[in-house]
This record gives sequence, structure tokens and C-alpha cells, in this order.
Amino acid sequence: MTASITIEELDAAAAAAALPELARILRACVEAGASVNFILPFPQSDAEAWWRRAVLPALAEGERRLLVARGADGAILGTVQLAFAAQPNQPHRAEVTKLLVAPEARRRGVARALMRSLEDLARQSGRRLLLLDTVEGSDAQRLYEALGWTLLGVVPRFALSTDRARLEGSAFLWKEIA
Repeated sequence: MTASITIEELDAAAAAAALPELARILRACVEAGASVNFILPFPQSDAEAWWRRAVLPALAEGERRLLVARGADGAILGTVQLAFAAQPNQPHRAEVTKLLVAPEARRRGVARALMRSLEDLARQSGRRLLLLDTVEGSDAQRLYEALGWTLLGVVPRFALSTDRARLEGSAFLWKEIA
């Protein structure tokens, strides 16, 4: 499937234009159980508000970069963000946030393509150390480790599950890129 996936960067204006589609993917991921800081119920309006409030201003200020994966038909299949460290002593570092792949597009190489492109973007931006967190023992953790990420550690009972049924551990990973 990766041959029919294209990765592109969206600036604030392009992300605003794609807001309904970006929000749809976020909402679908949360509804499918992705632990990405939201809990159910999670209406489309809340997903759109989050993009509008948290992401668009950061894109406009250059504090964050947004990549999307598009299928052959041009539809957005997934997204990932690179958030630059704000601390003056950490100009070499960034965090990977909100790797989201639409449930219907999973297991087709979308996440891998996004992560490879994100690492290229980080290098081009002068960032050599990347950090992220994910649910302990999840498919996402296994993906990151397969892509060369190193487990730093796990914080038990870190976050409430999407369905509010339990507290889940969060695995923190890092990767140094050349």
C-alpha cells in the first residue's frame, strides 16, 4: 500500500481548510480506542475545537509541524505532528505527537510512512533527539520499537483509558537521528 501513499506537510492555512477531515480522523481513532488524550464520548465538534485551539496556532507560530498521509484518491489517511521543544537549551529536541491513522487505513504502511517522513522533517529542522509516549504494550509501542525507538521507561497508571474503564501505563520512547 505504501506506493499509493503520499506524505505532505500542511501549514496552518491548509490545516484549517482540512479541519473537518483532520477532526474526523482524530474522532475515529478515539472511538477505536486510541489513547491520544481524549475520552468518550468525543463528538466531532470537540475534535474540531481541539485542532482549532491547540494545533492551528502552534502551526502558525512555527512551534509545530504537521504531516498528513494521503491515499490515491487524495483523502487524508493519517497525520503526525512534530512539536519543537520550547526550552532555550533544547534546540536539538522535538516531540512526536498524535500519530493518527484512520481505522480503515491501518496495517497498510501509513504509520511507517508518516514516521519516516517525520524523521526526515526533524533532521531538516535541526532536531536530532525525538521523544514520544504511547500506551504500554500497545501496537503503537511495537511499531515504534520496530522503527528503532528505544524504550526509556514506563509510568504505570499514567492515563485513563478512552472508555474510562482503567488506568493505563504510558511507555516513553526516544530516538536519536543523524
